[in-house]
Amino acid sequence: MTTTYEWRADFDNASLNALHAEGFGGPPGDIDWRTRLRRHSLGWVCAWDGGSLVGFVNVAWDGGVHAFVLDTVVAQGCRSRGIGAALVATASRHARDAGCEWLHVDFEEHLRPFYFEVCGFRPTDAGLISL
Repeated sequence: MTTTYEWRADFDNASLNALHAEGFGGPPGDIDWRTRLRRHSLGWVCAWDGGSLVGFVNVAWDGGVHAFVLDTVVAQGCRSRGIGAALVATASRHARDAGCEWLHVDFEEHLRPFYFEVCGFRPTDAGLISL
């Protein structure tokens, strides 16, 4: 099948909860993603294979020039097909079109090659406080 990508796509919460659980572990939650994203995000990208949600990335922002990639996830059976990179590229394009000048991402060490080598992010100094 052909994978398609949609900015600010309509989706059902159950599908995104299931994809999120598959990608990040644990049982599917009962998060109202639609309300959360509309309230806090510049946008999001959904990847569809047929009618199935197979990928997702959230683009939160500060309301100005900084956007943040969160929750990048691809269904296990669809990985290594370039879907994650296409999600991030689509998110980058739309953030730029919205007037953002910077796109930030935090990630676990094993994702370093994906974000730096595949998606084109570069290392920067940053700080983190565990709350």
